[in-house]
Amino acid sequence: MITPIEGLTKYFGHTSFRGKQEKIINRLLTEKKHCLVLMPTGAGKSICYQLPALMFDGGTIVISPLIALMQDQVDTLKKKNIPAEFINSTVTPQQRKERLKKFVDGKVKLLYVTPERFRKQEFIDAIKTAQVSMLAVDEAHCISEWGHDFRPDYSRIAEFRELLNNPLTIALTATATPDVQKDIISKLGLTKDEIKIFHEGIERPNLRLETTDVYDEKETLNAIYKVLDKYKGPGIIYFALIKKLEYYSQILGDKGYKHGIYHGKLEPQQRKRIQREFLSGKENLILATNAFGMGIDKPDIRFVIHAEVPSSMESYYQEIGRAGRDGEDSLCMLLYNQQDLYTQMEFIKWANPDANYYHRIFDLLKTNLESANSMGIDYLREQMSFKDKSDFRVETVLAMLDRYGVTEGTIENKNLVITGELPHELSDDTHLKEKLMNDNKKLLSVVNYFKSITCRRVFISDYFGFPGELPCGNCDACN
Repeated sequence: MITPIEGLTKYFGHTSFRGKQEKIINRLLTEKKHCLVLMPTGAGKSICYQLPALMFDGGTIVISPLIALMQDQVDTLKKKNIPAEFINSTVTPQQRKERLKKFVDGKVKLLYVTPERFRKQEFIDAIKTAQVSMLAVDEAHCISEWGHDFRPDYSRIAEFRELLNNPLTIALTATATPDVQKDIISKLGLTKDEIKIFHEGIERPNLRLETTDVYDEKETLNAIYKVLDKYKGPGIIYFALIKKLEYYSQILGDKGYKHGIYHGKLEPQQRKRIQREFLSGKENLILATNAFGMGIDKPDIRFVIHAEVPSSMESYYQEIGRAGRDGEDSLCMLLYNQQDLYTQMEFIKWANPDANYYHRIFDLLKTNLESANSMGIDYLREQMSFKDKSDFRVETVLAMLDRYGVTEGTIENKNLVITGELPHELSDDTHLKEKLMNDNKKLLSVVNYFKSITCRRVFISDYFGFPGELPCGNCDACN
């Protein structure tokens, strides 16, 4: 059997490990013990499970929340001649069957699936007959209800582990506060003695962290121009609102700054094209919402500007982690405008309907499903006496009903069906109020980050539960 370093060279073309990669891989391969890995975006988390997966006799199941991300990862592995496949809703029933059979027969070493796949009986029946050496849980913060991107099916991972005979498990994330770390361990069905936490703190010394207080549009534009004129390399400017993104796109275009735009309302083909052009260097500047970034493995991004206040330190940290992956100096600039706070507070309000609202929509769907499917989302809005254009509670409820397995299909495709009852999480007001408060606290942490007079990197390290970080000397608070 080859050694990990020989495997690293053979499969991935690297001659040395980074950070804690080797320790994590040895714990999995030699000690056969579970790991929770907390590593900044771009620090090489994937190698920590991909390399052991190639060295185990059986296969590895990778649970990943995002279809685009798993497709990118599998494409990258296939280019290296590594036998990997994915199964998700974009795959035809025939392809699903073939890929599953290849995994069961041992011809595929890494099988990427969304957690929702475990709702399908035929998948469970087939997977039980496979030899599974390891389970890798990517974006593990999705397990925790207090994480910034909760997925209900992720919280059933202990159940999935049991179905697979409790295989060796590695969970990975870039962002998990101490509470979320505890939650991840318990939702995996493990105790803290059974799993070792590996963390690399916030070790990205090449990232220059700055914040600027902006009062209005003129000050925002001046701050953006300053960065664009100084940093000539590729960059991303993040916005919270599509409307604002398009408005600034118009102004920057008129000023002669060539750029692409990326947000959730563009056609999938258009999004793919923009992403490809940015990755290939054809497009140097992207104005985007937080829909942009997963699977953006571009090493030379020289700056990330947040033109509006982000909703949490978790998403902020994940987004700035896309800068400077090549180790070269890069700027992460947060533009702070008091007005943006109100925008985010509105967002949080609409993203957290109360129990009464959930009950009303659920009852409406039960009694008028045919009308909802034929007339679409506008019918539901009308019935819910929709008055405010920015109120997206109906969309929130539909998304949550889907996430919790209460419905299947979509109103857009006119094939929505009800498959379950409202769970406690969506019908208990105390629980929903707690979630609303938690989301507001996350926003408050961004305000505290901006107002902090101590080192920004120290602030981030403390927030994620890595105390004792020394001042970085490379942020606007340090110098």
